[in-house]
Amino acid sequence: MTPEAPHIDWAGLSPIVALTAGGIVVLAAGLFRGAWLRRYGVPLLTLLTLGATAGLSIWQWGEDKAIVSRALAVDDLAMFLNLLFCAGAIAAVVLALRDSSPEESGHGEWHALLISSVLGMTVLASAQNLVVVFLGFELLSIPLYVMCATNLRRSKSLESGLKYLIVGSVGSATLLYGLAMIYGATGATGFEQIATALSSQAGLIDDPLTLTGIGLIVVGFCFKVSAAPFHQWTPDVYEGAPTPVTAFMAVATKAAAFGAFVRLFDVALIDAATNWSPLLAAVAVASIVVGNVGALTQTSLKRLLAWSSIAQAGYMLAAVVVADREGVEALAFYLAVYLVMNLAAFAVIVARERETPFGDDIRSLAGLGASRPALAWPMTLAMLSLAGIPATAGFIGKFTLIGATVDGGYTWLGVAIVVGSMLSLYYYLRVVAAMWLSDVPVPAAREPVPAIAGGSPELDAAADPEDGAGQDAGPDRPVSQAEATAVAVLFGAATLFFGILPSPLFDLARDAGSALGLL
Repeated sequence: MTPEAPHIDWAGLSPIVALTAGGIVVLAAGLFRGAWLRRYGVPLLTLLTLGATAGLSIWQWGEDKAIVSRALAVDDLAMFLNLLFCAGAIAAVVLALRDSSPEESGHGEWHALLISSVLGMTVLASAQNLVVVFLGFELLSIPLYVMCATNLRRSKSLESGLKYLIVGSVGSATLLYGLAMIYGATGATGFEQIATALSSQAGLIDDPLTLTGIGLIVVGFCFKVSAAPFHQWTPDVYEGAPTPVTAFMAVATKAAAFGAFVRLFDVALIDAATNWSPLLAAVAVASIVVGNVGALTQTSLKRLLAWSSIAQAGYMLAAVVVADREGVEALAFYLAVYLVMNLAAFAVIVARERETPFGDDIRSLAGLGASRPALAWPMTLAMLSLAGIPATAGFIGKFTLIGATVDGGYTWLGVAIVVGSMLSLYYYLRVVAAMWLSDVPVPAAREPVPAIAGGSPELDAAADPEDGAGQDAGPDRPVSQAEATAVAVLFGAATLFFGILPSPLFDLARDAGSALGLL
């Protein structure tokens, strides 16, 4: 008897295959000696890989199937998230064209790590098995640990990578322990089998092993989505990492983690919702309070957006708490909105880091409305959208989140979102005021550094711009930032467009929300 080979659904696997093959090609291309190929050819190959992945995800839109022994889902939620990952990675590649981190770490290696991280996100967003959840989680995280430390000339970048590695490892270990407990309680790793066991076996939902596993899983995911009280790493890592990497982390990592979050809790653990919903609701409120209060006194734009992301994680956790189809639709819509408004803001930060000597300090934006309106308007729209001002995509996104919480019986959680948004007006509008109401500051003169031979501390301090990239920029050394400006304008326009005409994005979010089969 001749054994039959297993059936492989290559169409369903096509986005993963494209990323895997593209990562190998990009890594190999980086080994060639030609400077032009490394500097421009490798990013071009990366963009082609990400474009092909996005195209294949669109090709699989409308498919509702499970592949690889039902370990991976090919549905509209996974494909929707794939598009967000590709958009975030494409923006990161464009913003990194003039960045020093790919040059210092190797263009092939840097871009291959980026593709590998996107591959992990794709696996995580499609996971329907506890083992695959952990594999995707690690494949997403490990490349990012390295990418945070790729600006080798800055101690803050190295510190950022080390902190992210240590804290991320703790989060991964906690998640793995929780997943193992769920397997021990139910005897299954597939989401459908876990849901069946919880619904059919009396007392299993309230079993201490199940409850402990759920609690540890919540902690592990909260580390990844930067939810309080597991947020301490976020401001330092965001500030120290190269800004293109920070931009990618801020939007794509959160989308992947929340995609897995909602799939695991609203499919496998849906019958235990009465136990985990109050826990997630408390974490959501804590994140809203801690994130908004922490951002009030920040002068670093990257740290401000880091604290903002903690509050935003609280808003998005509210959609997971609801545990119904409307909540998943609201979450999908807000993840897309979160991507466009944050990428617009980070693109402006990238440009100003290179144009001014102030790095990512809020002083770098002073007078921007008069001198660079092409950058000032996208940043203004991003800040207003993050604050939830009407006629922006952020307002529509928060409105859908509040509606989902109210309809789901968590009106008090919707009130918390409103209060948090009101509190955030202070620091978001402070950024807007700096651009339109402040004069351009004059950089302080730097003390001359003696030419001491042999790696003196003085020379090391002068060569290590702790304030960020932009040390050599300024009025006397203008730097063209056409690609960063283009990214800022594109996503700033998208922020305004989806605030006025949100229906195209609503349609995509509605399809994504229907993928889990919730009522």
